[in-house]
Amino acid sequence: MLQTIDIRTVKSYDLNQTQSSIQLIEIEDDISATFELMKILHQYNSQSGWTLLIAPDQVPSKSLLDSCSIDKSKLLVIRQKHLSNLDYVLNSALNNGNFSAVITWTNMLNDYQLDLLTKAKISSNTNLYCFSDKKQTINSHYVS
Repeated sequence: MLQTIDIRTVKSYDLNQTQSSIQLIEIEDDISATFELMKILHQYNSQSGWTLLIAPDQVPSKSLLDSCSIDKSKLLVIRQKHLSNLDYVLNSALNNGNFSAVITWTNMLNDYQLDLLTKAKISSNTNLYCFSDKKQTINSHYVS
């Protein structure tokens, strides 16, 4: 079965996602990244599972989360610099059933890791979002 990696842009972002794919979100700057991140966090705020945010140094402040009515008790934030094995954390989060969404940035992942995550995502009910701060040509990227 072939699975595609969906690319979402800020201008046409849609919260209706395909369960079997990774949602790549192209952003242009830190402001658009924060805006899109808040939309995703707000969407999963009312669901039963945790939301895992594996983030580079720019993570949302507690005051911003409060102002957007995000329940911080359902949000687990791990900074990239505190991870020793990113692959293990992502695969565990996708497969343990306690997370409704996992959010990361593609500049943390190489193409091989992205392919492995796409394969792991096929059997997972957890939604996976990858923010990309550069234009990527993954339109025809397929994983078998």
